[in-house]
Order: sequence, then structure tokens, then C-alpha cells
Amino acid sequence: MSFELIVSIILGFSLAAAAGFRVFVPLLVLSLSAHFGWFPVNDTWQWVGSVPALVLLGVATLFEVGAYFIPWVDNLLDTISVPLAAIAGTLLMVATMGDIDPTITWALAIIAGGGAAAAVSGTTSATRLGSTATTGGIANPLVAGTETIAATTVSVASIFSPILALVIVLLLIGFGWKIISRLRRA
Repeated sequence: MSFELIVSIILGFSLAAAAGFRVFVPLLVLSLSAHFGWFPVNDTWQWVGSVPALVLLGVATLFEVGAYFIPWVDNLLDTISVPLAAIAGTLLMVATMGDIDPTITWALAIIAGGGAAAAVSGTTSATRLGSTATTGGIANPLVAGTETIAATTVSVASIFSPILALVIVLLLIGFGWKIISRLRRA
């Protein structure tokens, strides 16, 4: 296995995990990366760097981020975010994989990419539900801000330092599980 392939797998996994925080933020960062040539995407994903894709993903990102700052709307979004994050995580992983056997690419994308995104999204949904239950939704904008910062940080780190992004993802997942454990005890 080549070093480039390992880096692309880590990149895809990290972007997929970021999709668990916000579905469109890592897609927008990948689009910017492809547009400016910061990281090459799979040949079939060249379209993601186009200006129309940048505009569409930028608008979608703004709506998603803004909607999560509205208490109760954020909980409604959580009902669809886990499956959407899993799909986005799978696609992000596929987009970053090089020219390897499609069977391996899709298996890895579904298991690692979709799994990472779904796990993070499930954790954030549980955190927000706990916040809603304990504060009546008053603290939800703080949770939303933290998730948006995490999605942006992991996405940008994924492009410029995939190993650092992987470390950040693992730390955030551990931190998220600690919060959920505390909320369950309370």
C-alpha cells in the first residue's frame, strides 16, 4: 500500500467524520480543495471543484449551519442528519480514494466513511438531545457552534494535514462519548 493511498484513506475518513458534525461543511471544503488544486480528487469527482458546485455547496452550508442555531429546528434536523451524514461520509471517502479496485473503494467507503459519519452524527444528536432535555434548548446554540467549529477544523485539517485531522477526530469522538456518559448519569 502506497503512502499516497494511506493519506487519501485518512483524508477520506477525517472528512467523513466531519460530515457527522455538519453534512455540507466537509463537502464545501473538498470543493474548495478541488477547485484550487490543494488535494486531487478521484477522476469522477472533478465536477466538485467547479464554480456551480462551490456556489451550491456554499449556500447549502450556510442554510445548514444557520438552521442548527434555531432551537427545536436543530432537533428536527437531527432526525435526518444521521442517514445524510452516512451518505455524505461514504461519498467523501470515495472522492478521495485513488485509482484502486472499486470493490475495495466502496467497501472501505461504506464501512469507514459512512460508519465514521454516522457515529459522529449519532453522538452529536445525542448531545443535542441531552442539551434540549436539560436546558430546554437554551444551550443548543452553544452545541451548534461547537459542532460547526469542529466540522470546519477537522475539514480544513484534513486537507492540509490528514494525520493531524485523524488525531483531532479521535479526540473529539472520545470527548463526545464523555459528554454523553455524563448526560446519561445526570
